[in-house]
Amino acid sequence: MQRSVSAQITVTVADAARLAFMVAVAGGADDERLELASNGAPIDPVEVTDAAGSRIHVVDTEPGTVSLSYAATVDGRHPSVAPASELELLEYLRPSRYSEADRLGPTAAAEFAGLGGAALLDAVSSWVGTRLAYVPGSSQPTDGAVQTLLARKGVCRDYAHLVVALLRGLDVPARLAAVYAPGLDPMDFHAVAEAHVDGAWHVVDATALAPRSTLLRIATGRDAADTAFLSSYGGSVSLERLEVTAVVDDLPRDDVTELVELR
Repeated sequence: MQRSVSAQITVTVADAARLAFMVAVAGGADDERLELASNGAPIDPVEVTDAAGSRIHVVDTEPGTVSLSYAATVDGRHPSVAPASELELLEYLRPSRYSEADRLGPTAAAEFAGLGGAALLDAVSSWVGTRLAYVPGSSQPTDGAVQTLLARKGVCRDYAHLVVALLRGLDVPARLAAVYAPGLDPMDFHAVAEAHVDGAWHVVDATALAPRSTLLRIATGRDAADTAFLSSYGGSVSLERLEVTAVVDDLPRDDVTELVELR
């Protein structure tokens, strides 16, 4: 399997600011290029890696236009994170900003009593997928899992937040991953949940919009607060352009009842 991905981002910066981009494939790629420019002049980012293995490219910029161009190709399978530590498993059991597991625990217990392993992941994915409508622009950046369930609609990050909250409510470690998703339509960055069952992290994507075996990890965290493709500090920033591509040489079918690891 060969996957090729790219991202083009242009922003307008009103005041001097620090920008942190998370668009690079976690763990690196076989063939990779990242370029940044401020007002047409190349700038060199500082690359840092967070505790989850997400690669963050940080730049300090002056007012004006900042552009990013990224492209990568990955051949074959691509393990992008280390096996889960005991600390991580505890961290991903806790309620978080957008996945309020403490508030949704009673709902999870009532709906999924007696289930575990692959059967639980299949049931949670199907439950969320049938109760929410995928409606672009229907949610706010500050909406969490509880608001998503009440509204009964959202986008990929909302689906993922609800899945994560329900699983944590059942004492199953769960987290959010930002990914490139070949086959996604319309194309964009994508968000999925991961659950730790049977000794490994497995993808749960209640949107069913892209084959899970083709996904490429960008960032991993408790929820969207840890995985945004762009964060800004110190100045006002307006997004002017965002283009994402993700293709695979052979797009497979996805059996949603199978356990799939993100690689």
